[in-house]
Amino acid sequence: MQIQVNTDHTIEGHEALADQIRGVVENALSRMSDHITRVEVHLTDESGSKSGENDKRCMMEARLEGRQPIAVTDEAATLDLAVDGAADKLARLIEHTLGKLHDQRTHRTDSLRQEPAFSDQS
Repeated sequence: MQIQVNTDHTIEGHEALADQIRGVVENALSRMSDHITRVEVHLTDESGSKSGENDKRCMMEARLEGRQPIAVTDEAATLDLAVDGAADKLARLIEHTLGKLHDQRTHRTDSLRQEPAFSDQS
């Protein structure tokens, strides 16, 4: 799983921050990492140099094997809280998506195994 971290011009995007974010994402998505090819993290400060309530925004987009990308967003008072919130949301969304895929595959193979319900006795 490749993790790419992007920041807007108001956030210092130094390597220590990127490493910290990668650790949070890897930890949150570790159980599903075999199904994820890439995660993009976008950090923004909505109010720029001014302070504001819940003005830090984290958007995460995950690319699952053979599926369309899925994305979540979280806003919080600090970057750490926004990253944690987005990582939790993304983990739940991926679990839900993979669960639905598993259910569809199970349902399809179960219905193929069932015997026909009709009888050919005349």
